[in-house]
Amino acid sequence: MVLRVSIKKKLRDFTLDVDFAVRDEIFALLGASGCGKSMTLKCIAGIETPDAGKIILNGRTLFDSEKKINLPPQARRAGYLFQNYALFPNMTVAENITFAATGDKFSKLKENIARFQLDGLENAYPAQLSGGQQQRVALARVLTSHAEILLLDEPFSALDSHLKWQLELQLADIFKFYGAAIFVSHDRGEVYRLADTVAVMHNGAIDTLDKKREVFQNPKTLAAAVLTGCKNISPAKKISDDFLFAEDWNLTLTAENIPDDLKFVAVRAHDLQFQNAAGVNSFRLQIKKVVEDTSRFVVVFDNNIRAEIVERPDLEKFFVHFPPDRIILLCR
Repeated sequence: MVLRVSIKKKLRDFTLDVDFAVRDEIFALLGASGCGKSMTLKCIAGIETPDAGKIILNGRTLFDSEKKINLPPQARRAGYLFQNYALFPNMTVAENITFAATGDKFSKLKENIARFQLDGLENAYPAQLSGGQQQRVALARVLTSHAEILLLDEPFSALDSHLKWQLELQLADIFKFYGAAIFVSHDRGEVYRLADTVAVMHNGAIDTLDKKREVFQNPKTLAAAVLTGCKNISPAKKISDDFLFAEDWNLTLTAENIPDDLKFVAVRAHDLQFQNAAGVNSFRLQIKKVVEDTSRFVVVFDNNIRAEIVERPDLEKFFVHFPPDRIILLCR
């Protein structure tokens, strides 16, 4: 499976301008609300029309502004899960699920009723369902269609944590069967657990695109660092080949391969270490507060640096260590 997307569309606050390809993989669009993720998905599905560009799926042209090609949604073979579900209010659960089904509709209905824990709701109407139940029906409908690629817009947004975990496991198996999907999310945990490749979106453009582990372990930009969960970020300047100055933290740090055009320095909260003595990149910092979370302690310092550790720290004597190999250097 190969999907190629190169489109532009003028929106209210910016111009959506994306260019990427998806090849037999689970591809995630990660970004804050309003950055253009959902609009990108809608353009692929044919619900929205780009101003310019091309969309090609497995050699079939779905959209080409120059050639005046714009296939309707039902001809694109893209299974789209709407963020607001878009169930037919005058159809039962069973009718909604089998609406776009091909082949043995009864078998597909039975399979998806069991998969999404909808037993006993076959004859219910959308208005009689909870938000989570509506979303499960919508996902079941997508999976019964004859789709070549799945397009999922915030697929877990209405689910509680327990059901969300169950559906994530099921969806991971479904992704393996399909072999190709694009899903939109602002939840970095979902993205890390499910995606192969991640495109970080910011103001209508793809800020960073790489394999999942590379994006999370080595974000190249400020937007990517923030969206992958980095809590400690400061403007920074290079002092020498081995040293930099973090302006917000008022700290001089040593790091590896400091670029000349350094703009920011970052370190993830769980990468900070606690030591009993001073040393390279080890500083005595003033604690502002310690917050006990469900599985860790969050330590906040006066310079707004944040550390996350499993055991409560000794507040009388410790130094905070910034491991040089865990320091993230950002040029934009």
